[in-house]
Amino acid sequence: MNNVNRSRKVVGSRRKTIRRIVLSAAAVIMAYMVYAAVAIWTYGAKTEPVKSDAAIVLGAAVWGDKPSPVFQGRIDHALWLYKHQYVDKLIFTGGRGSDLESAESEVARDYAIARGVPEADILIETVSKITEENLSHAQAVGEQEGLSTYLIVSDRLHMKRAMTMADDYGMKAYPSPTDRSAYQSFRSKVPFLLREMFYYTGYVVLSPFR
Repeated sequence: MNNVNRSRKVVGSRRKTIRRIVLSAAAVIMAYMVYAAVAIWTYGAKTEPVKSDAAIVLGAAVWGDKPSPVFQGRIDHALWLYKHQYVDKLIFTGGRGSDLESAESEVARDYAIARGVPEADILIETVSKITEENLSHAQAVGEQEGLSTYLIVSDRLHMKRAMTMADDYGMKAYPSPTDRSAYQSFRSKVPFLLREMFYYTGYVVLSPFR
């Protein structure tokens, strides 16, 4: 075999090896994405209405002085938990989109007070922007009040990521997804699921570096 043929054979072998590596990596990534999608979807059906000190309501958008439909669904579920005595306190989370706007948690507090919840039973934090901050600031607020057990309230497809974060913070928390979610149709759930797959995967991958 001359040098040219030998060189071609080596190059061909390398290409096959690279192709196998790429295909294997793609298969692993695809398998993980399927796993993540199934885990997020199925976890959303899990609910543990355990008697707890407080419900932590994860923030969402507000429209002026009113909660958006997504946020209202979460707040209404927390009010149900409170009125049925699953929790003694409500912790609303979420900061301001701008200095001219009310904080998400402030809008939620006013909404709850207007529906009969005593202000003394409502705690808020007004600085968080993302889910991880919602939980960390809510935990700090709860600890200041001597609270230690929580029901985490959010939309079903948000629960897997939220509870993973709560576990990482060492919180004694239980999932309580709202059944009043604005995400009811399959068409509205798919974009939410894809977004959660992205954020959940990113959180899991980066967790060792935190």
